[in-house]
Amino acid sequence: MTPTMITALASRRGATFLFCAIAAILCLASGCSKDEKEKEPVVSVQTTPAQRAPISQVISAEAVVYPLEQATIAPKISSTIKKFHVQRGAHVKKGQLLADLENKDLSAAAESSKGDFEQADANYVTTVDASLPQQIQKAQLDAVAAKSNFEAQQKVYESRKELFQQGAIPRKDLDSAEVAFLQARSQNEQAQKQLTDLQRVGKEQVLKSAQGSRTSAEGRMKGAEAQLSYSRILSPIDGVVTDRPLFEGDLATANQPILTVMNTSRLIAKAHIPQSDAAVLKVGNPAELKIPGLDEPVKGRVSLVSPALDPGSTTIEVWVEASKPDPALKPGMTVELSMTAKMVKDALVVPTPAIYKNSEGADYVLLVGSDGHAHVKTVEVGVRNAEFAQIVSGVKAGNQVINSGGYGLPDNTQIKIEAAPAEKDADDKSSKPEKPGASAKPAAKNAKGKE
Repeated sequence: MTPTMITALASRRGATFLFCAIAAILCLASGCSKDEKEKEPVVSVQTTPAQRAPISQVISAEAVVYPLEQATIAPKISSTIKKFHVQRGAHVKKGQLLADLENKDLSAAAESSKGDFEQADANYVTTVDASLPQQIQKAQLDAVAAKSNFEAQQKVYESRKELFQQGAIPRKDLDSAEVAFLQARSQNEQAQKQLTDLQRVGKEQVLKSAQGSRTSAEGRMKGAEAQLSYSRILSPIDGVVTDRPLFEGDLATANQPILTVMNTSRLIAKAHIPQSDAAVLKVGNPAELKIPGLDEPVKGRVSLVSPALDPGSTTIEVWVEASKPDPALKPGMTVELSMTAKMVKDALVVPTPAIYKNSEGADYVLLVGSDGHAHVKTVEVGVRNAEFAQIVSGVKAGNQVINSGGYGLPDNTQIKIEAAPAEKDADDKSSKPEKPGASAKPAAKNAKGKE
């Protein structure tokens, strides 16, 4: 071959090789695209239909149990404990004697004050019944005598005055009669005034004085009796003695507790809950108290929703009173409260895990489309609890909603529906007693069975 032919053959072979390389690249690219299309992701999910059923809004909180009535008893005086009449755990009645303090000095003071009162009372009776009437009677007699003397001296003076004018008697006899007349008049005026004052003012003041002395003595007697009564410690309520820190012979200090009595027949659980939860609670709402270690909760009701916020925690205090306290329920225990705030009898419900929130905070669910894809649907949620939620708008009864495997799933994602959990587990759960807030579950199953 000539060099020219060799060069031409090499050029032809290079072009063929380049064409084959390009064809191979295009073939690979086409194959990859086809594989990618064939490998479109399919997500396995579980679904449930939206259905009609009753649903309750349940508010849960941790609470501490307290007695509705409790008395921490402290003496008003400091004295040695003479005797305790009860032990811890004893059932007592209101007004029952619980303890005696040493009181010999107080008893003596009470006796002394009683004697003073009796003396003042006797003086008052004597003044009213004897002394005052005698004084008035004496004043009346004095007034009558003074008046008689005045009238007699007046006649003597007038008679001598006439005789003096006739020249029958000397001047000194007239002057003597005038002096006696003036003295008698003065004594009469004084006696009449004394009688009037005694009848009008003196009687009232004498009675007040006697009454004041009696009242003062009575007050001292009652004060001494009160001090004596403080040595007897009585129960202010019906209940059980839950604490008795001192013993006989110990010094009981004034205003320091020596006994605690609780009325355990009525127990309440106090909880602090957020404002949003307290806003839907009302007095009388049904509730349950779950005691650790017991299967069955204690029934109760909401007895108080505080009208004001707790300034320390900005929460609201709520009381739940147990209807019939279980013996296992004791003051000081921590329990779980479940309070039913609202109930809708015929609500469209879906499982609470089937509801998600988007980036804007709106609620949405994932509906199963006829094309086998998941579709995002914004919904309005009403009553909600741990298991179910009410759908106010956005979903119709019978719509299949993804309740498992839908978290973070994009719109229009191809899905594969897996079988629901074993019916046996569902039947076991439905055979158990309903709990507040879970009433939608059995009802939802019944609705499903009807379909």
